[in-house]
Parts: sequence; structure tokens; C-alpha cells
Amino acid sequence: MQRAGLDIPLLIGGATTSKAHTAAKIAPVYHNRATVYVSDASRAVGVAAKLLAPKQDYEHFAQEVAAEYALIKNRVEARREKRAFLSLEAARANAMSFDWANYTPPVPQHSAVQVVEPSLGELLPFVDWSPYFMTWELAGKFPNILEDEVVGEAATALWSDTQERLQWLIADGRLKAKGVLGIWPANRLGDDDIRLYTCEERSTVLADLCHLRQQAPKPDDLSPNLCLADYVAPQGTADYVGGFAVSCGNNIEDILADFPNDDFNQIMIKALADRFAEAFAEYLHSRVRREFWGYANTEDFDNEALIKERYRGIRPAPGYPACPEHSEKETLFKLLDATNLAGIELTESYAMYPAAAVSGWYFSHPEARYFGVGKIDEDQLSDYATRKGLSIDVARQRLQPVLPD
Repeated sequence: MQRAGLDIPLLIGGATTSKAHTAAKIAPVYHNRATVYVSDASRAVGVAAKLLAPKQDYEHFAQEVAAEYALIKNRVEARREKRAFLSLEAARANAMSFDWANYTPPVPQHSAVQVVEPSLGELLPFVDWSPYFMTWELAGKFPNILEDEVVGEAATALWSDTQERLQWLIADGRLKAKGVLGIWPANRLGDDDIRLYTCEERSTVLADLCHLRQQAPKPDDLSPNLCLADYVAPQGTADYVGGFAVSCGNNIEDILADFPNDDFNQIMIKALADRFAEAFAEYLHSRVRREFWGYANTEDFDNEALIKERYRGIRPAPGYPACPEHSEKETLFKLLDATNLAGIELTESYAMYPAAAVSGWYFSHPEARYFGVGKIDEDQLSDYATRKGLSIDVARQRLQPVLPD
């Protein structure tokens, strides 16, 4: 944008961004107009209004942002120090270890790739409504937020409007939920990768999944340096890994066209589609544990317990802390044929379209937990590039978010 001489503001947002990163790394290299971090797309409306204000008001807002970001940049640089990393060899030597000889991985009841199309009504019990209120800058846990002394009145009014629009969406019928899942024979490959097979005999390779390992020293010298591959049995033990992709946004553009120039309803419909997509991921994972994989067929959790992830197993998503390399979604989508079967596409930067979509892997090990890989060092960058068959420059570009500043 700087080289092209663009004279437009830049808004930065999304799950893998932050105000600190925007202030320290992005704003300093774009001088033509204001650069502003927004934590959620719906909050961009207010920021955009300020950026489009008359010149004097715009400049006042831009100066306020610049001053704030300068302070943030100074703080970031003040505490930035050369990070100490374990060598990749040492991190691998400190991997999580299990007694695989005395553990029998569960065998899936249904392993073929299959399409699942629940109704919105089936997904409703799985919706976590607290993030929905955060979309509207109303912080608090649902349903307690409805009685909050500060935001309770506004939250209650929003909830009333939401119920009306929610029932309209269900009756309208155009917003569809469609997803796909698969569970494949798998084993750990080397130290940090997972190999999937086409059949139980494990004679034909289906795909290799490449993962990253924590490289930061552990303060107590006792905690392991984790990698998702740790949760999969080595060769000689029949284990499995699953994958999924779900969406509740395939027809959303048609629905939004019914509300031209109506920001309130457009934001609400998009936010509801996002909530349904997340609910779909929760709903499908529940069915995987109880039916498709069946390792927890007596599970009976209420919505609060599901939100607190009290169940066995995890579903980490490519691009998020445990597996932060987005291009692994390409492998996942090929395995699932997700574009053809679920109508979800990947952009050139591996974002999902429609946006109201969720994808990830399934791990069944009872000790599997979510974690963040954090920053990695150059030796892991080089090793990952080799394992993925990438040039070091391409690998560096893809792994930039987890490389040292």
C-alpha cells in the first residue's frame, strides 16, 4: 500500500492479529493514512465512520491513534529481548510421552467421509451466546449479562431483537448448515508429523500432516515441549485422526441482500451465522465422540460443560495456536473434498469462504489438551521447510507469525 501510494486507511483485524503487532510492525511502515486495529469486524463500523469524518475530525482521530500506537510500540520494543530457544533436537527430546503399550486407541464406528446437514433448530442448544454479545461490545457471560447493572438494559434489548431475527432466519430457511467429516487410520511419523492411511492395513499412504513443536524452555524444566503429533500412537499401534469442515453461510449473501443499507440487521445476521457455525462445530464434535468415533458414547454434557470443554478429545484448527500454519487447511480440504461436499472454499491465503465456517482436526487421546506452539527458531523453520517440501523463503513467509521478531 505504501509503495503503491494508496491514500486509504488500513484496518487490521482477525483472530491472529493484535493491537501490539499492528502498532509495532504494521503502522510504522504505512504513512499515507491511518492504520487502526479493530478486534472484531462488527466494530469496524464505528472506526470507519471516524475515518470517513470531515478532515479536521479525521486528523484528530488519526493523531490520537498514532500517539497511542507510539506508546504501545515503545513498550513492545522495551521488553523485546533476544529469546532463548531450545534446539529442535532438545525440544523433541522433551516431547510428551505416553505408555502406548498399555493404551488401546478407540476404533471409529464410521470412518468414511460423510456429509452432515443439521437444521438450525438442532444447532441452537449448542450455541455459546457470550461471544455474540462481545460482537456488540457488550462484555459479560450469558445469560448473566442480561441482568448486569451496567450493560443489562442494552443486552436485554439486543437479545429481544436477536430472538426475533433468529426465528425469522429459521423460518426463512435459506441459511443452511452443511458440513463434512472423516476419520482415518493414522500413526505418528518421525517426531512431529502424522501419517494418514487409506485403509486399516496401513499399506497405502493417504497424506502426511506436518506440525510444529514448542521450542521455548519450560520454566519448571518438567513440562513437555508439546506437538500435536505427540497425541498419536507410533507405528505398530492402530490409531486414528479425524478432520472436519462445517459452514452456516453458503446462502448468506442472498439473505443480506434483503437488508440493503441496514447495518444493524446485516451485522446481526452475520454474527448469528458465525454463532451457528461455531455451534455446528460443537454439535458435530459431540456426535463424533458419541457416534462416529464412539469413544464417549455415554457422554451427557450440558451446554455449559461443552463450552468449558470437559469432554475427552480436542479439535484444533489450522491457523490457531496448536497448529498455526494455515496451509495445512489445504491438505484437510483435499481429504474431506470440502469444497464439493460442503461448499466451503479456500482463498489464496487459506482463509475460508463463506466466512461463517470452521474446520479442524480431531484427536481422541484422553490426555490431549489445547496449547500454543509460540515462537520457533531457525532450526525448526528449516526442518519444517524440508518436511513440507518448501523453499526456505516460502516456509518463512508462511511461518512468519511464529518466528522471532
